[in-house]
Amino acid sequence: MSFVQRVCILGSTGSVGVSTLDVLARHRERFEVIALTAHSRTDELFAQCVQWRPRFAAVPQAAQAQALQRRLREAQCSTEVLVGAQALCELAAHPDVDSVMAAIVGAAGLAPCLAAARAGKRLLLANKEALVVGGALFMQAVREGGALLLPIDSEHSAIFQCLPEDRSTWGQRIDHLLLTASGGPFRTRDPATLASVTPDEACAHPNWVMGRKISVDSATMMNKALEVIEARWLFDLTPEKVRVVIHPQSIVHSMVVCRDNSVLAQLGTPDMRVPIAYGLAFPERVESGAAALDFTALASLTFEAPDFTRYPGLQLAWDTLRGPAGSTAVLNAANEEAVAAFLAGTIRFDQIHNVNARTLDAVLVAADEAATVEGLMQLDDRSRQAARQQIERFAR
Repeated sequence: MSFVQRVCILGSTGSVGVSTLDVLARHRERFEVIALTAHSRTDELFAQCVQWRPRFAAVPQAAQAQALQRRLREAQCSTEVLVGAQALCELAAHPDVDSVMAAIVGAAGLAPCLAAARAGKRLLLANKEALVVGGALFMQAVREGGALLLPIDSEHSAIFQCLPEDRSTWGQRIDHLLLTASGGPFRTRDPATLASVTPDEACAHPNWVMGRKISVDSATMMNKALEVIEARWLFDLTPEKVRVVIHPQSIVHSMVVCRDNSVLAQLGTPDMRVPIAYGLAFPERVESGAAALDFTALASLTFEAPDFTRYPGLQLAWDTLRGPAGSTAVLNAANEEAVAAFLAGTIRFDQIHNVNARTLDAVLVAADEAATVEGLMQLDDRSRQAARQQIERFAR
């Protein structure tokens, strides 16, 4: 790229946001940070603003914004602090922004992702929920806005890297996709003991450094269920063409099985800076900071079928994709509430799936509810209320 790429990072204080800034720091001549946003970690956001001097920062609450603005002025930093959910959409679509790193966790990321898509941005999608909740609506916005959608989840980035740039040829090449999953921290643990799992145990991922919510999702394999849904939309495939295989070493990040039965795979150390660097520099490649893969040090690469008894939530991916439009949004909302309740000590680890499954049974999706953002947000709200009712029953 001959021009300086101007970047907005939505969720700059989370693990993906921090990794993005690490990659940008290695290539300051190529990138300029225009905007940073955070939800609650205002101390970290303050430090980032002082270091990077972005034009804008954004936080959810007015009191946060006032305090942060005061501290930045005292530090002689001219960053303007914006407030509220609408500020995220404004920054994502800002005319001075070239690229948007969408690293907000959860359904809250849908609106700014849609804003970036409609504005035709280079959209680096680390927020899988935008596709899990938005589905067809989000992909329509990408097409109509002329956005360049680049997946950042390691699995989807791996598949993207295995395919040609001409997306019109993908359907002719792909027989099916194989998303790899480490199996999380409980792959070999006796399922009968999962009721006693603590939040700290669930967040201790064997290979990846991630936030607490996504770490719990990895332990239940709900993270992989959401990735199945994401892949269905990203690569325009029917649900049965997206499959999962357990790969404990997390070296093969995913595979494309072609129609001639050849298999294309992307390999690398488990470090999110690799897909982040690929998305930032696409179609070029730049140094990411990740360690090189040493094949002579690899003891083995193993693969196994997922155990749906150990990971019952994984099946919900295909069930909801085959259900009424909007079913995946119900699943996502229920899971966000269930994981939050588990992390708060309200329900047990093994009850997360029960909350999700019962919420899916309880919420009836109207035929046109997934056709608009407003309908999806109403569905999200109804689903959360239903999930909280289920959580209350388990907590008694």
